[in-house]
Amino acid sequence: MKTTQRHGQPAFSLIELMAVITIIVILAGLVVGGLGYVTDKQAKSRATVQMALISKSLEEFKLDFGYYPPTTNKSGSFTAPLGTTTSVILFKYLYWDSDNDGSGAGVGSAAGDVDQKAYLADLDPASSKQGWTSGVASAMTTIVDPWGNQYCYRSALGEAPNNAAPPVNSDTQNPDFDLWSMGKDGKTNATIGHKDNRDDIKNF
Repeated sequence: MKTTQRHGQPAFSLIELMAVITIIVILAGLVVGGLGYVTDKQAKSRATVQMALISKSLEEFKLDFGYYPPTTNKSGSFTAPLGTTTSVILFKYLYWDSDNDGSGAGVGSAAGDVDQKAYLADLDPASSKQGWTSGVASAMTTIVDPWGNQYCYRSALGEAPNNAAPPVNSDTQNPDFDLWSMGKDGKTNATIGHKDNRDDIKNF
């Protein structure tokens, strides 16, 4: 029987190359998808921890003042029903100006109003390990979640004008305050069960 000898270097066939490439693409997709899942899970865990810190500080504020930081404007009406612009209120009352006298707290080693209490010292932009505030502290500084969106907050009761009964916020789900993150998509909606709320992380 006559055999034919192959000349030159042995090589993969086109089918073998395509099979190898397909396997590599599938493995790469699994790795990228897995990394995305891990990153998202870490962000959710971090948001949960941050919200716990904020909630604890709000409770401490309530013990001292008898009320939670109100989310009402000067007319007594509640601002931003969805609370999407109220993280400045959290920053003001929990760190920047807790005694509401118009004098801000110190940032880092800088001097500030020493007559007030910082309920959440980790909000100091100069030393925050959470990285959830900007580098400049002011009455308009926001607190953001791991996705860069503002934390949402609304109080059940507003500020009582002229010793009158405090206005009640009908949008609040909790009897004290609502606190939540809009999640990765940066969207939220007042309607319970709305698709924009699917990835929200909330205390209600």
